[in-house]
Amino acid sequence: MNLREYLSKLKGGAKPPPGVPFVEIFWSFIGSFVGISLCGYISSFYFEPKGMVLLIAPLGASAALVFGATKSPFAQPRNLVGGQILSGLMGVLSYHIIGEPLWLSGALAVASAIAVMHITKTLHPPGGATALLAVLGDEKIHKLGFLYPFVPVGLGALILLLVGLLINNLARHRKYPEYWF
Repeated sequence: MNLREYLSKLKGGAKPPPGVPFVEIFWSFIGSFVGISLCGYISSFYFEPKGMVLLIAPLGASAALVFGATKSPFAQPRNLVGGQILSGLMGVLSYHIIGEPLWLSGALAVASAIAVMHITKTLHPPGGATALLAVLGDEKIHKLGFLYPFVPVGLGALILLLVGLLINNLARHRKYPEYWF
């Protein structure tokens, strides 16, 4: 028995996920490149000289949803913007309430962000990283305090949304968003 047969038996004959058409890969690449480039450009020229930041890692995960999974409920505007901002708030609150040990305030940040996103119907998985970054981030992030959920988080999400509205709707076969609220 070769490896492929063994793995097929192990998975119960399950098939691999379907491939993604090249045209989808192309538009996902273009959208995420433009969205993250715009956040990075704005950050490097307008925010970083003032000791702030706009380009944060959780926006990369948001871009994967907005441009790579346009039909996903997690990628819709309500979830993107609302989930990110609420998660940022939960992260900052957790850091201010607990502080040290960081593992504990980080755990509270992620758990409360997920709970709040569920309650408000704004679940956006990158929000967990946004909440955790508010706790584990460097001094630059901590100095932002309650501005963090709005800049860089909310503004970054809005930039991705605007680019998503433009790029995702250039192709006839793509429609974004599926719904607003």
